[in-house]
Formats: sequence, structure tokens, C-alpha cells
Amino acid sequence: MIPTQQTPAHPKTSSTTIEEQIQKLEERFEQLKIEVRQAQQLSAMGPAAATIAHEYNNLLAPVLAWSQAAIDSDDPELTQKALRIAAKHAKVLKAMSERVMEVAAAKKAEYQAVPVRQAVEEALESLCRDLKKDGIRFKNEVPEDTIAWTDPLYLHQVFFNLLLNARDAMAPQRSGSLIVRAASEGDKTRIEVSDDGPGIEPDILCDIFDPFKSSKPSNRNGRERCGGLGLALCKDLIEDSNGTISVTSEPEEGTTFTIVLPTNAPRQN
Repeated sequence: MIPTQQTPAHPKTSSTTIEEQIQKLEERFEQLKIEVRQAQQLSAMGPAAATIAHEYNNLLAPVLAWSQAAIDSDDPELTQKALRIAAKHAKVLKAMSERVMEVAAAKKAEYQAVPVRQAVEEALESLCRDLKKDGIRFKNEVPEDTIAWTDPLYLHQVFFNLLLNARDAMAPQRSGSLIVRAASEGDKTRIEVSDDGPGIEPDILCDIFDPFKSSKPSNRNGRERCGGLGLALCKDLIEDSNGTISVTSEPEEGTTFTIVLPTNAPRQN
């Protein structure tokens, strides 16, 4: 009897393997998006680095002075005062560091109802410098109950970049006002960030959200700087939240960025 020829077993249909590969690619793509955004945000924070370092120095100077005074003295009362001042300033420095790390964080988006006013206040604190020191009058006119459906860190990062840009634009003239307003319009939340600074030139305004397009000098103090990533990141984060961001500006009259975000989670089909 002639033995029947066994047909070699074929591996499992490739559809499962392809599906697994697609899933892995999607996961890797999402991770790369997170990493790219973190790199963009770190780059956008570059202009703030000198200001943050200056504020750190201002807080550390009295700590060092009082600590040295306590070391050089046998006065217990002076020592206690030096310790109180050191502890107070250390808490402020710790809070500043935490805010900077939050802005530079990399994580997967977690969409939820975000209080807009709170996000503005947290972004303002992340600047690590009171705008009054630069002659800028700031008003947060967002109602307490205004919410937007987005990731809290996304909104924090967007406000941080917009406030930072406005401060950089107005700081040289040592005057100006910066106002954030918001209102609910049906199932949308409309947010406006307005300043009365020098404005944006028309030839830049049309593509201000493009990567590396910036109204700031590309060279400062003899050093090349990588600019124009902050607004590109803002656009990316807002659009990922099913929202839009636009800008209007006139030279010497100011700039207004308008953000529209959903108020609630999108309906599932």
C-alpha cells in the first residue's frame, strides 16, 4: 500500500499576524506622537528657561544669605528665622519644579471635562514669573463653571504656550494687557486669549501654525534657536481634541487666539 502523501501543515492564516502587526504599528505610532509632542514642548519651553532660572536665583539668594548668617551666628532666634525662610522658599522652588515637569510631561491623552479657568491659572503659574514684573496686566475672565472636553495636560500646554508668547511679545515694551475669556456656545466652548501687544506681521500670520514658522528672532545673543514649534504643537493638541484654533492680529494693535473645543464627550455611534 502506497502511503498517502501528507500535505505540510500551513501556518495559521496570515490575517491574525497582519492584525497583530497593524496593532503594534498603531501602538508604536501613538508612542511616537507622544515623544514628538514632548520634544516640541521642551523646545517651546526654551525661551522660558532664562526667566525660570532668574526666578530660581531670586528665591535662592535669600536662602543662602540667611543660612550663612545663621552659620556665622550663635543666635538661636536668628537660626530659627533662617530655617523658616529656607523652608518657605524651598516649598516655592519645589512647586515651580513640579509645574515645569508637568508642562514637559509625556503621556497618553486622557480626555475628560476640564475646568478652563483652572487650566489658565495652572499655566500662568508654570511661567514661574509674575506678569506684573514685566508691566503686563493679566485678567482671567473665564467663568468658574466653564468646561471643555480635552486632556487636562493638553489644555495646560496650549495656555502655557499662548501666555508665554504673549509675554515675550509685550515684555520689551514693559506694558500691555493680556486677557483670557471663555463662554459656552451650545455643545462648544469658545476661548479667547487676547493681548494688545505689537501684533503679528501679515506675511507670517497666514502660516503661523506651521512648524518652525515664528515671529521671534531666530538668533538671539549670537546663538541659533529653534523657534516656531509652540503654536504648531497647540494646533496639534487642539485638533486631537476635536477642536479648532485660529488667530487674528494687526501690527501694533494686538493679537487674539480663538480656541473652540467640545463641551462634552463625542457621542458614540
